[in-house]
Amino acid sequence: MKHEEASKDMGGREAEGQGGKRVRGNSKIKNAQPPAPSRQSPAPSPQSPVPNLDNWLEIGKIVSPQGLSGELRVYPVSDFPERFEVPGKRWLLRSGDTEPQPIELLTGRYISNKNLYVIKLAGVENCDQAEALRGCTLMVPASDRPQLSEDEYHVLDLIGLEVFMQASGELVGTVVDIIPAGNDLLEVKLHESFATHKKQKTVLIPFVEAIAPVVDLKSNRIEITPPPGLLEINN
Repeated sequence: MKHEEASKDMGGREAEGQGGKRVRGNSKIKNAQPPAPSRQSPAPSPQSPVPNLDNWLEIGKIVSPQGLSGELRVYPVSDFPERFEVPGKRWLLRSGDTEPQPIELLTGRYISNKNLYVIKLAGVENCDQAEALRGCTLMVPASDRPQLSEDEYHVLDLIGLEVFMQASGELVGTVVDIIPAGNDLLEVKLHESFATHKKQKTVLIPFVEAIAPVVDLKSNRIEITPPPGLLEINN
């Protein structure tokens, strides 16, 4: 199962740094953690079936009821607001299930100061029914990828790309994560030949046009033109 977590700045869903490329949807990215469930789920037995979720994207985790009318608080792992605000079919994975089941999203709204969505699902009419969904996962098919604009990228497409110095063609390393900041940062694991004289094994590279002018998904490469000193961390 893949996540579709947000890479936006924590100050708002549409924050974007000056001159930055826009990264959309993957995992890790947020410093905030979802509230812990009030009850600990029992550990699965050795006979428990293991879900096969390679074809699904996790978009959020239900963390608690909201009020008494069946609304639900959802911690998002997606930076596409339409996942939670546009009515339509979603899929719900309950604890112990091996396949998510379809469910209808009726309404949704964002609570910015809590970094949560409040949603209403069909058939969930009261607090007890909402409480029963605590800890369940909201999902969409992995093939359901919203259209991106120019200079926008899915995080899942950037992870694993090789990073090269544009001027020399030298291999710098491989993208292992995307970190949110004023502009998104590429976390790059340095190639052993590039890190020979460096204590640091990874480096953070701002994902902006001036520093990463070439992103070639077909060739699995990013070309960078870093300013002096950017790659010399801890030297």
